[in-house]
Amino acid sequence: MQSSYLTSVIRQFAYYKMLGEKAMEQVPDEALFWQYNEESNSIAIIVNHMAGNMLSRFTGFLTSDGEKPWRNRDAEFDNSFSDRAQLMARWNEGWACLMHALNELSEADLERLVYIRNDGHTVTEAINRQLAHYAYHAGQIVFIAKMIRNTHWQTLSIARNRSSDYNQRKFSREKGKRHFTDDL
Repeated sequence: MQSSYLTSVIRQFAYYKMLGEKAMEQVPDEALFWQYNEESNSIAIIVNHMAGNMLSRFTGFLTSDGEKPWRNRDAEFDNSFSDRAQLMARWNEGWACLMHALNELSEADLERLVYIRNDGHTVTEAINRQLAHYAYHAGQIVFIAKMIRNTHWQTLSIARNRSSDYNQRKFSREKGKRHFTDDL
């Protein structure tokens, strides 16, 4: 049985995955590879880095260091994709690894110690670390896509000048325990 923490954190990760995907859906294929300047990352580079991090951190999550000897982090910041299909395959590979690892955990695992570069974390701490990391990068993907789409951007949150409508809809419902993504 999963704890409420595990259920919640899995939903949070799924939310950030959805944000990244909905942002990427809005940009043309060639825009996935656009960089503001040489020091900036494209959406494709961010996807490659996120997937590489997920595969390293969550392969053998409870049994091996989260920084795998086979990971080449520096190469994650080079564009290695030729098209959207390759990029999305890598994206999905990383997310599948993460979600599989999380779905295998139990409440009893949450206080176990895992290591990232020999630094010990409880499982909860390690998950929180990665949740913050992936939210940070999902936000970058959204921001880049929003810049590219400019006035054609379709918001992924409450639309400008629509907060009252959103709040009215939310407050018209009975109070109850639910995840904020239930009605997205």
